[in-house]
Amino acid sequence: MPPPYPPNPTWLVHSAVISAWGWWSLGTAMHVLAFLMICLHCLKMRREATSALLWMFIAWSFPLVGPILYLCFGIYRVPDRGWRKHQRNQEFLAHRQAWEEETLPLAYWRAVHESRVAEPEDPFAHDLNHAMDTILDEYPLLGGNEVRLLINGTEAYPAMFDAIAAARHHIHFQTFMICNDEVGRAFLEALAAKASAGVRVRLLYDRFGSTHAVLTGLLRRYRSVPNFELVGWTQANLIKRQFQVNLRNHRKIMVVDGRAAFAGGINVHRENTDTEKGPAIRDYHFALRGPIVQELQYSFLRDWYFMTDADPEALLHADHFPEVPPVGRALVRLINSGPTSELETIEDVFFTCVTSAQRQILAVTPYFVPTPDILRAFRTAALRGVDVRLTVPRVNNHVYAGLAGRALYGDLLAAGVRVFERNPPFMHAKALVVDDVLALVGTANIDVRSLRLNYETNLAVYDAGLVTALKRAILDEIACSVELDYGTWSTRPLRRRLIENFCALMTPIL
Repeated sequence: MPPPYPPNPTWLVHSAVISAWGWWSLGTAMHVLAFLMICLHCLKMRREATSALLWMFIAWSFPLVGPILYLCFGIYRVPDRGWRKHQRNQEFLAHRQAWEEETLPLAYWRAVHESRVAEPEDPFAHDLNHAMDTILDEYPLLGGNEVRLLINGTEAYPAMFDAIAAARHHIHFQTFMICNDEVGRAFLEALAAKASAGVRVRLLYDRFGSTHAVLTGLLRRYRSVPNFELVGWTQANLIKRQFQVNLRNHRKIMVVDGRAAFAGGINVHRENTDTEKGPAIRDYHFALRGPIVQELQYSFLRDWYFMTDADPEALLHADHFPEVPPVGRALVRLINSGPTSELETIEDVFFTCVTSAQRQILAVTPYFVPTPDILRAFRTAALRGVDVRLTVPRVNNHVYAGLAGRALYGDLLAAGVRVFERNPPFMHAKALVVDDVLALVGTANIDVRSLRLNYETNLAVYDAGLVTALKRAILDEIACSVELDYGTWSTRPLRRRLIENFCALMTPIL
């Protein structure tokens, strides 16, 4: 039986047009709404003008894709009051303060922060430290430390393995990258062996930096080992409505029994040792003893508490903070930074060090893509007669970052900064030596990511022995480098300049 009202072709066409128009209108409305929300967020966060304008351009020009990119990579700062990490830090601080009042063996702030607080004798160091007091009011300069430079994994790994073997109570290990290679497996086996022997082992790794080990199942193999806890750091969790895949924990800390520590720039990777394929990449790590160990301990436990919600009383146990007598003459200050209230801490410290220099600045970094203020600080230091030497890799493992940094060399060279490109192997080291008095070392590169996005741990060290050893290492890097000439650099091919400037153009969107 035929239908009483046969389909009308004209009506079907009109219906399809109306439906398409409805979907197009809905999509347009959502695009405009997303764009306005991104504009509002950029204005609320008071980003740098170039960064805000670039993100607004991307959000408007690329519907759907632009807002997703901003959600994942454009949020570089989260308001303190609304962010769980800041809240957890404050909760952990409150627990620590309560324990200090009740348990004298754990009088961490009282025993360390009061009895070991020190002042440099050198007038320049004294003034520089006074400036840091304002920036780093939570992290005082502590005396009675020993700091030893370890170059490459060739020196660092054996010292770390010895410390692991000597552990009696606990090992707290934090790293950005642990790889599924012979070095990564050796560390995990050593940690698992100590855990099986009754030593409490906590391993905190960045899930992005350790992607290879995560995807290949290396870390999963050790989750059943008694006394061995492995936790991946991430702030990208759709269930918890966290999308900040761009916020990574770049810290590298190992604390053994609360008495010995290691910190610096070396990851757990076979490239840090000599192999048949070539020599180890250049990197610096540091063995530490003294009161600064407890600062690094607290830094680790605070991050662990955020990721695990572990019992704060168990983390702030007296065994984690034993009495640490003075063991050396080094004065050391911890410098932690991250995308919360600590956002500009490391940038302010770099700026203060460079602008305070009177005679010489030696800087090494694998990635030189600084903020405009840091770039200007280097230039003005050279213009007022300071001997400024910057060493960077000649061949970068991140091509984009290397090209973006090269776009800035002309401004530095014109101001009198001496720029050296180190020949292979790749140089991953990061350090700053100021006037043969201060050594600024740790995990932070002189780039926007370290200054604005990552969680970083650096150390400000006043110690003649460490400064001398570090300066010698930097001069060795310079000896293996090619110094850039301003005249020659200015005449490099137009094609190269265009590519470099394009890469530098995109860095502010971070």
